[in-house]
Amino acid sequence: MFEQLNFRVNFNNADYSDISFPKEDKEVLRELAKEVAEIAARPIMQERRVLWIKHNKLERTRPVILCDPENGWNEIITDDQIKCKNSIARHWEDHLRKQIFWGNEMNDDYVVEPYFNLPYAYKEMPWWVRGAKNRPTQKKALETGGSYHIETVLEDYSQVKDIIEPELDIDYKTTEKLLEIAHEIFDGYLEPRINTVWFWSVGLTDDYAFLRGMDKLLMDFYDYPDKVHEVMRILFNGTMKRLDFLEQNDLLCLNNDGTFVGSGGIGFTDELPALDFDGKVRTKDMWGLAESQITIGVSPDMFKEFIFPYQKKLMERFGLSCYGCCEPLDQRIDIVKAASNLRRVSVSPWANKRLMAEKLGSKYIYSMKPTPAFLAVPHIEEEAARKELRDALQVIKEYDCRPEFIMKDNHTLGKNPENLKTWVRIAREEIMALE
Repeated sequence: MFEQLNFRVNFNNADYSDISFPKEDKEVLRELAKEVAEIAARPIMQERRVLWIKHNKLERTRPVILCDPENGWNEIITDDQIKCKNSIARHWEDHLRKQIFWGNEMNDDYVVEPYFNLPYAYKEMPWWVRGAKNRPTQKKALETGGSYHIETVLEDYSQVKDIIEPELDIDYKTTEKLLEIAHEIFDGYLEPRINTVWFWSVGLTDDYAFLRGMDKLLMDFYDYPDKVHEVMRILFNGTMKRLDFLEQNDLLCLNNDGTFVGSGGIGFTDELPALDFDGKVRTKDMWGLAESQITIGVSPDMFKEFIFPYQKKLMERFGLSCYGCCEPLDQRIDIVKAASNLRRVSVSPWANKRLMAEKLGSKYIYSMKPTPAFLAVPHIEEEAARKELRDALQVIKEYDCRPEFIMKDNHTLGKNPENLKTWVRIAREEIMALE
């Protein structure tokens, strides 16, 4: 099984001790690349690009549909379908097979592009505390879809002075060699390019939780308010320093194309990069995201005092910003709207859909996350899924919103990939019925 990230497979999980691809692996990858290139050349892909550009510009379009099965990909593309032997090649193969499934079977508004995005090979040391007795918890769910427990690293606030910032160890030599291999395999079909997603969110609070632990952190807002601010400042300064490093070393890539941005949506836009762009990517040329899912038990006033001031400064470093993921934002949206470049707002399954529609109107993208639970059983709960979409569409129409339906956070598809395709069909039917 592969670790499936948002719209990506984690190439960094491959075994980089062996970068020799057998001839048979190269042939498998080349044939798949040829098929991806044929899909990318279809007129429908250009139509979808135009749709996303208009949508991201807040023009009135039909609701956009996008699906990422996430861990459910391991039920769509099973291990026995992967033909390559080399570990890196297997990860590349999984990625290509995903593009083919999107292009031939999903029927959402995903755009298959004629590129092969190769991230840098790198290792990362997370936020850490010097002398801590616990090792940092890996920030990922199990590939089986299971959960994890966060071990406290920052055991008490006397250790604040010992907090160590993350470090990147980039393997340029291996990356360049892999890029050569990618050109050998894909030239003539796909354009290989170095393109690394270095971060998902600059929300900071996940980093805090992985230092302090969830239960302690939630109590700290009340018990140690000054210390919470102190740690948030450290996390903020460290994140700004990291973004500076990525900019100064020309490691950032534009995400105004088919890149997944925020917690839902594709980045196609003609509003980025900035007007003074000279070829070197800066954060102000990109989409950014902040969220604070883990602090949903914190009051809006505490969120406004302890969290959002730091997030806002990071968000406004980017050209356009997204906010939110699984947290219901109906009690926080007025605070979040203070970010001057806010464009896309998550409307999670737990949000008050009507209130969010009223607050967002036509000024922001209404990024609705339908309930993935309906797909997590052997046979999709079709009527429940249909009702959720129908009710949302009525509210969206009433308030003239700019909606997108983002199906994600799937830990399983009930071992039935047809569930996903059925959901897309239902979504299209409900959208057409409203029109």
